[in-house]
Amino acid sequence: MKPSEAMFSKDVGLTGLPGYALRRAANSMMADLAGRLAGIDLRISDSAVLQVIGERTDMTSSEIGKVLEIQRANMAPLLDRLEAAKLIRREPIDRKSQAVVLTQHGLEQLETIRRVVLEFEEDLMARIPARHRPHFLPALRALMD
Repeated sequence: MKPSEAMFSKDVGLTGLPGYALRRAANSMMADLAGRLAGIDLRISDSAVLQVIGERTDMTSSEIGKVLEIQRANMAPLLDRLEAAKLIRREPIDRKSQAVVLTQHGLEQLETIRRVVLEFEEDLMARIPARHRPHFLPALRALMD
């Protein structure tokens, strides 16, 4: 039996399909991360935005949206939520644009986010057999390109 035929064998079922397995793994890991971030009252999208903002102090909301592939219609309520939580503020860049920057509280929360994410990443990698770890991220990146 060819490897491609084995993937679709009745004996293997859906779990033998790489796309299905990848989706299930991603859903499981994102649920884990979401639970950890809920403990600090944040969503995954919130933490991603705060991490991007933490890298630069001159990004506009549209630039943040492009980096994270968040549609403009979704960026406004997300940023409004972060601003209401006093994690971000807007500062003028020029007469037309405003940068989204972290407040002091946002900087403190970013440190907590980084600890939570690092622990999550370490736990994720620990679940992968040691011999597969060097190939894991390159394989995922190949799927992203």
